[in-house]
Amino acid sequence: MIAVKRAKTQDDFKLVETLASQIWHEHYPSIIGLEQVEYMLAKFNSAKAIEDQVGLGAQFYYLTYNETPVGYMAIKPEANFLFLSKLYVAKACRGKGVGRVALNFIDEEAKKQQLLGIRLKVNKYNTTSIAAYEKLGFKNVKASVTDIGNGFVMDDFEMEKLF
Repeated sequence: MIAVKRAKTQDDFKLVETLASQIWHEHYPSIIGLEQVEYMLAKFNSAKAIEDQVGLGAQFYYLTYNETPVGYMAIKPEANFLFLSKLYVAKACRGKGVGRVALNFIDEEAKKQQLLGIRLKVNKYNTTSIAAYEKLGFKNVKASVTDIGNGFVMDDFEMEKLF
């Protein structure tokens, strides 16, 4: 059984921080390097950073598989779209439908808010995630490079799914 649960408390934010560390360390060092992983975890995925993002209107959720936390995501309305800023699933649970349940949830949230669709950014070299998003109806609309400080950039494709 897969469930989506809203992260609202400090304990929830700490859980998401722990999930982020686990998932990022198993997936991203080969894509962006360990130094950038550590920087991005501290800047965007720490309990404090999550609390700050929630204060600015983001909604964080954690994902469970058979009641065990296995991933997390964050969404925020932007213009006429729902921006999916984060969607991460532990390696052991990829291919088990967790991501699909999360994206179905996000689709419903965007439709409830009467938005045009969903937008996201994905690292250009994260080929497995790009393929998964394409399979779920997302189209690559442009490339972008964003300076995130400390000499690091996010080298992404911007993707969107229209309703």
